[in-house]
Amino acid sequence: MKYIVITGASSGIGYESAKAFAARGKNLIIIARRKEKLEELKSEIASFNPALDVVIMTADLSVAENAHDLYEKLRRYEIETWVNNAGFGNFASIANQNLDKIQTMLHLNIESLTILSSLYVRDYSNFDGAQLINVSSGGGYTIVADAVTYCATKFYVSAFTEGLARELQSQGAKLKAKVLAPAATETEFAKHALNKDDFQYEGAIPKYHTSKEMAGFLLDLHDSEKTVGIVDGLTYEFQLKDPLFNYAERSSNRD
Repeated sequence: MKYIVITGASSGIGYESAKAFAARGKNLIIIARRKEKLEELKSEIASFNPALDVVIMTADLSVAENAHDLYEKLRRYEIETWVNNAGFGNFASIANQNLDKIQTMLHLNIESLTILSSLYVRDYSNFDGAQLINVSSGGGYTIVADAVTYCATKFYVSAFTEGLARELQSQGAKLKAKVLAPAATETEFAKHALNKDDFQYEGAIPKYHTSKEMAGFLLDLHDSEKTVGIVDGLTYEFQLKDPLFNYAERSSNRD
């Protein structure tokens, strides 16, 4: 049996992506901190495809050690696609940002994503059809005012994943690494980034996608040969592209 792994599956893009893969008959390993939300997702999937195996794993991936422990627990499964979706944002000027929150964001958005990506690449580089999809942001290609630190974490995700994709290609590896870069999406993102109990996108954000729409875009990226799936920040059109960052090949003559 093969599985799709999705971190941050308790809400938003991760939740809807799990349902979208389940609609294709894919077995799932869904990961988040909130077990009750994962149970809700599992029940929803069972209502339309009860034959699937849906494995629940709880983990706080803002702690690097937990990322290592999670991966060890998953070694007994064959994983055809790994989606690193867990992450959160922050809106504040750099001088006024809450550094405890920022440290947690750095650990989750960068550190654990790098650990899980690296471990998956070590084990699955030469598996036919294997894919690693890291969820970045339009803010991983454009710096947004009052979200500079968040954007910096997503620039890392974009650059790391694009560089990994190039590296795998140069090695002739079968594994494909890809970046999903959403723009504003109706999720829990805004309320956490703004430290609010609730946030209504309707009327507050002029353009946005639903989580279900972004899950559809994620599957479009999964099915394509392109490396980047990005939402245009002006038109909100979803575009599939080759890597966007410049990449310098290392000379084969170097020691």
